[in-house]
Amino acid sequence: MASGLGELKERGFIQQCSDLETLERIMSERPVRFYVGFDPTGESLHAGHLVPVFAMAHLARAGHKPIALVGGGTARIGDPSGKTEMRKMLTVEQIQQNALKIQAQIAGFFERQGLEAEFVDNAEWLADLNYIEFLRDIGRHFSVNRMLSFETYRQRLETGLSFIEFNYQLLQSYDYLVLHRERDVVLQVGGDDQWGNIVSGIDLIRRVTSGETYALTFPLVTRADGKKMGKTEQGAVFLDPAVYSPYDFYQYFRNVPDADVERFLGLYTFLPVDEVRRLGSLKDAEINEAKEVLAFELTKAVHGEHEAERVREAARNAFGAGDEGDIDAIPSMVVAADELRRGIDVVELFSRTELCRSRSEARRLVVQGGARVNDRKLESPEVTIDSGWLEDGALMLRAGKKRYFRVVVR
Repeated sequence: MASGLGELKERGFIQQCSDLETLERIMSERPVRFYVGFDPTGESLHAGHLVPVFAMAHLARAGHKPIALVGGGTARIGDPSGKTEMRKMLTVEQIQQNALKIQAQIAGFFERQGLEAEFVDNAEWLADLNYIEFLRDIGRHFSVNRMLSFETYRQRLETGLSFIEFNYQLLQSYDYLVLHRERDVVLQVGGDDQWGNIVSGIDLIRRVTSGETYALTFPLVTRADGKKMGKTEQGAVFLDPAVYSPYDFYQYFRNVPDADVERFLGLYTFLPVDEVRRLGSLKDAEINEAKEVLAFELTKAVHGEHEAERVREAARNAFGAGDEGDIDAIPSMVVAADELRRGIDVVELFSRTELCRSRSEARRLVVQGGARVNDRKLESPEVTIDSGWLEDGALMLRAGKKRYFRVVVR
């Protein structure tokens, strides 16, 4: 059978591996169980989580058995990895609600690919741990000096590391031990900021059971323009359509820098590698074809083919590149006809939409010349928008070159 690791390597997934040669041999001989952890510290996964989700799917396609661990236990503490300050503490009820939403997102992604994943929640074994017994049985295997040698803890010591966060590595290592014992898991995969936590789990398993397990991490993706992957001025690019619309999701990836296109096609689509290379080699205006393919394929994987087709058509219509048709996929709101007749000041109007988070942000947008209504540039924040601005019974608001919002009048 195929190990699946060659596919991951070709696509740019592999950053570090504890023993790539041995792991390649084992995974070529038999299916293996592997897991990825997702702490439900928010109500939705975001674009940054997509690398491990796609990697899980590629390994599942090769015949291996993925387990998605939703960290209902570890989320009560918070992973310090990649954070400059302690996470906000959530209630158990909030964590449980988030866990259900995140599990549904991952399950939906796998179902759309015709794949299956097993789900576990580490609250099952962490929530009722006896602290004294845990320290005696598990804590004694950890060296504080070694823990402090990992980059995550070294960075946090400069800004402050709480005792509760310092326990996180022990709990994640214990997760790996439990899954190895009870489900024969031999591989944990995750972002490269998890390297220290994963190899600590390997060491714990070796000390407690003499078993051999493995670590595989992926690069932490950043954009060529220096921006953090999946971050916008309005916040994170979430997978939940109620939080971040499929249209905006599509547009985010349709507008990535040219230098990122081939890399993102490898990481965020299931296109054959040869097609990834062909699209990535396009230059100048032709690169827009590759960007549209990237946006469509990724939106299809996350939101489904029907929704991807709708938002692609909406984007083409908004930019004048499509046939007359449905543009309902563009984010929108309804304003009463009577209110518009009386007039709404432009700052108020933009602040009600997803284009601006506040009146002050809307005012800056207008003052800096980035606001348009039905392609008319707004010259002053004192402008009043009324019925005379309507075109086909609606207003098309635009922020910058590529962000749109429809105001439907009824």
